[in-house]
Amino acid sequence: MAQTRSRSSATKSKAATATAAAAKSAQARTAGATRVADQIKLLTKFIYLLGGVVSNIVTVDESVKRKEASEAVAQQNLQAKAKVKSTISGFREGLDKLEIDFRATPELQPYYIKLAGVASGAATAEQQAGNGQFDAAGRSLLSVVNRLTDVLLAMR
Repeated sequence: MAQTRSRSSATKSKAATATAAAAKSAQARTAGATRVADQIKLLTKFIYLLGGVVSNIVTVDESVKRKEASEAVAQQNLQAKAKVKSTISGFREGLDKLEIDFRATPELQPYYIKLAGVASGAATAEQQAGNGQFDAAGRSLLSVVNRLTDVLLAMR
């Protein structure tokens, strides 16, 4: 009788442990998917706004070349370029951290393969923005969004 009881409690504790592990795994996957979704939201909003900003930057650059723009307008344009560059740099840093977290979290490691390289895509966009190629930087960020979306689809 005592042996039967200990066996049943051992079976119950194994089942409880398995259930707890499955819950922990699901929770980690949900948290990871939420972080990926947040990055997608932030990037798409930025890319949407980037179109208008780039249009203004190009217009002011042309005015500066023709010496039609005031010094204040030229200075504001430089500040807008710096803001775009720093924002893209912030995205790259966030994506680096996301990749590291996926690689370091056992429950998220299966999805790391699809995620790997998104920070590199953001680094490319950062370099393009640094070279004044804001349109190309936006296209590079679109490819990052596409990869993040693929990761999110794999996680469902």
